[in-house]
Amino acid sequence: MRRWLSPLRLAAAGAILLVVVFVYLVTQNSDKLLEVPDKAHSLAGLISVPGSTRQKDGGGVYYVDVLLQKASLLQASFKTFRPEGADLIPQQAFVPSGLSYSQQLKVDQETMKVSQTKASVVALRALGLKFPAREGGVRVGALNSDSKAKGILQPQDIVVEADGRPVHTSLDLFNALSRHRPGDVVRIGVLRNGKRLNFRIRTIADSLDPHRPLIGFAPIEVVKTKLPVPVKFDLGRDVGGPSAGLAFALEVMEQKGRDIDHGLRIAATGEIQLDGSVTSIGGVKQKTIGARQAHVDAFLVPVDGDNAKVAKRYAHGLRIIPVKNFQQALRALATLPRKA
Repeated sequence: MRRWLSPLRLAAAGAILLVVVFVYLVTQNSDKLLEVPDKAHSLAGLISVPGSTRQKDGGGVYYVDVLLQKASLLQASFKTFRPEGADLIPQQAFVPSGLSYSQQLKVDQETMKVSQTKASVVALRALGLKFPAREGGVRVGALNSDSKAKGILQPQDIVVEADGRPVHTSLDLFNALSRHRPGDVVRIGVLRNGKRLNFRIRTIADSLDPHRPLIGFAPIEVVKTKLPVPVKFDLGRDVGGPSAGLAFALEVMEQKGRDIDHGLRIAATGEIQLDGSVTSIGGVKQKTIGARQAHVDAFLVPVDGDNAKVAKRYAHGLRIIPVKNFQQALRALATLPRKA
């Protein structure tokens, strides 16, 4: 026993056990996600408009995003092993209950397309072009597995009314649902293949907020317009969500010959609406760090929510410009001091 339980053998066995445990913690994923900063990306070459006369003055418009990674058990347990600036979030914060990770990624790609359309409308209108554009309801994306709307609503249905009130945007639907409690029945009017249908659907509780009622589907806004100038986006399939809308609109104007950046490197974030308002987004901490990593001259962020407050906390010398709408963003950029 003394020979087999010698200090050297015990130490070796302990070291092997620690290695096994460490490898397990590193290789096994937890049920958490990491929001990781990503260096801001230039939009030059990613957006094209016919007859582009973009200024070549060393400046540029940059969009910011957040990398989402599945956290290992080690990263979930110990902050030391997480990338710099990363935050640990529950998977439900990104993937609603009942949706798969791949389904949510697809939804985010769809919402980004809507954001691109809104940005194009806002930018072209700011250039003086007149054409109709309006919100046309909320399209049903993937349905949650626990939704009472399964078997009633279908993907591609467009919700246009809730409790007798018109639904033009996701906010309209949210406001209608906010008058209810989970388990209440809401009256929904939808368009399906051009035909109007009406349903009564029992709401469910939000997995992140049990007091908040949901119908239980991923909402994708519908924008009805025909752009007078074709605008093409090529950001790849790894980018999703609506938060780059402000940056997209600025770059479209640059492409049409309006000198927006004045030779400066400008990063921007914020969901843009058809009326030009800029609304709050998530991941502001990581996006601010990403803007810093790209060494931009200024970072435009929404005033809405606490976005501007969080951005200033992590700016570390980066100039933060809070904006409420697109016109305010243009005015702020026009008054920025030029580079010597």
